Amino acid sequence: MKLTLFPFELKFRHTFTISRKSKDLQPLLVVKLEQEGKSGLGETADNAYYEMTIPRLMADIEQHRSFIENYTLHTPELFWQDMYPLLKDNMFALCALDIAAWDLYAKQQQQKLYEVWGLDISHNPLTDYTIGIDTIENMVRKLQEFPWPIYKIKLGTKEDIAIIKELRKHTTAVFRVDANCAWGVEETLRNAVALKELGVEFIEQPMAAADKEGMKRVYDEVVLPVIADESCIVEQDVAQCHGYFHGINIKLTKCGGITPALRMIAEAKRSGMKVMTGSMNESTVGTSAVAHLLPLLDYVDMDGPLLLAEDSADGIKMENGRIIYADRWGTGAELLHEDHSSSFHV
Repeated sequence: MKLTLFPFELKFRHTFTISRKSKDLQPLLVVKLEQEGKSGLGETADNAYYEMTIPRLMADIEQHRSFIENYTLHTPELFWQDMYPLLKDNMFALCALDIAAWDLYAKQQQQKLYEVWGLDISHNPLTDYTIGIDTIENMVRKLQEFPWPIYKIKLGTKEDIAIIKELRKHTTAVFRVDANCAWGVEETLRNAVALKELGVEFIEQPMAAADKEGMKRVYDEVVLPVIADESCIVEQDVAQCHGYFHGINIKLTKCGGITPALRMIAEAKRSGMKVMTGSMNESTVGTSAVAHLLPLLDYVDMDGPLLLAEDSADGIKMENGRIIYADRWGTGAELLHEDHSSSFHV
């Protein structure tokens, strides 16, 4: 296979703020794999929390260029199995390669990716749209400028309940909240009562991943479902979340791609947990891949391209929460300008 790397740095529509940090730009890396006249695209994101930078991602992939370019793709699962020992310390890089392999494989089969898996897309869940932390006035403004059926509200401030109370005055949409590890046990239990009264559907990762004892108490006493994010990174974490969370949020970038995500979905469902996939602010390349998992999911947060002021690719479209697939084989993603990536300097 031929390997090509495309680093991008894309602007957000608004400064994107969560409990830990704010940013105006999202660095991303798109991987292209080519074999016998067909090509596949995959994507991964930089993330300071997980100490992943675009230079590190590129260097770790480049280290195995010879192996990749001498590899003949037979199935994505086998490719992931062969790449895992080489990139087990960098799931973000493995994710981009795995998505590209699935895209390429589906094109070889002359099918859309969900067709490869025999899935029915007629009852797909709707995606939410994220409102990042800001002043209450600005959060209301963001909500009003983007009417949507489901909002994911980032919290982790001293005004969390006041934020939701004010936003609720302006819409009857479904609310989900994500505290990104910012709360403690008592705060979580107390906030959940108020949030339930305000029509919130669930709380995502209210507490630090290391606080398992506290999370157990929350799970036993909380009045809203709690969904794991930072507590569920890779496959081994699914079993650790059972009995501590009501569901898990799988992010392809963190777990190593589609191949392990499929196994995580199956394990979570066997355990009776709800399943969600989330966004690391990927462009349409990574988001188009997530779209093909929709028939397997209870919830989805795939609003990355909606939060960005610019995009790297064409692919799936989003219309009032509904996903519209591109009329192409594979994931449906195509780079808009392959030379645009040169604007990112590594």
